[in-house]
Amino acid sequence: MNASTTTEILRYTAFTTDPAGGNPAGVILDAAHLADDRMLAVAAEVGYSETAFITAADLPRRRFRLRFFSPLAEVAFCGHATIATAVALAERHGAGELVFDTAAGEIRVATAVDGAGAVRATLTSAPTHSRPVEDAELDATLAALHWERADLDPSLPPHVAFGGNHHLVLAAATRARLADLAYDFDALGDVMRAHDWTTVQLVWQESDTGFHARDPFPPGGVVEDPATGAAAAAFGGYLRTIGRIRGATTLTLRQGEDMGRPSTLTVDVDPTDPRVRVAGHAVPIAP
Repeated sequence: MNASTTTEILRYTAFTTDPAGGNPAGVILDAAHLADDRMLAVAAEVGYSETAFITAADLPRRRFRLRFFSPLAEVAFCGHATIATAVALAERHGAGELVFDTAAGEIRVATAVDGAGAVRATLTSAPTHSRPVEDAELDATLAALHWERADLDPSLPPHVAFGGNHHLVLAAATRARLADLAYDFDALGDVMRAHDWTTVQLVWQESDTGFHARDPFPPGGVVEDPATGAAAAAFGGYLRTIGRIRGATTLTLRQGEDMGRPSTLTVDVDPTDPRVRVAGHAVPIAP
């Protein structure tokens, strides 16, 4: 039986106000009756990089158990699907704070209606941290990407960063290098699975607080993610770790432009707080 005939599947795209932009996510508001294999089957049928499933709900307390599945596997945390789920709930139950219990821990999300009448959500990540990448990890990744060490920006050293999941952060020296992404899908997926990295976050710095990002996601069966909230949180923590955040700072990450699905992620980082806030809109899209 087709999964969509038994489960109501909402579809939202996150980190945009344009249905043609952002990162699409499936949202299942009542998945308490679904076993793990059914959730994976639904995620595979939906075909987006992630589908979010609410498996338990305490509506008076606005607290929910939330799980995430890519078409291939469960993922501990997904930022864009969290934003999409929060907006879907706020549209049905009113704006305010929501609490999600995830495999990555408790994630709080504030929702509010903006001046245009759209719901904007701000998630507070799990505590972030990062470490320098090891030479063998870097060499294997660069080989799979078909990049050279000379392609990297020396002012932003490669790190493995955590914001709910682990992500390898690599900074390109030029926008042209970032735009030219033609990697070995299987080889990169093997490297990432060996090190438990969810995405490789490729970034290019445009200004003091402005960055462009691309996120290959082969462990999830996805060539590239057009907006990656968990990686954005990890990146904010990474910048704090390497000393680039001196005071409370708001970053803007532009992602998805090279895919034709532009996304905007707003990232707030405080040098004294290991948690990072990632904000954006989400809008419904047709199947």
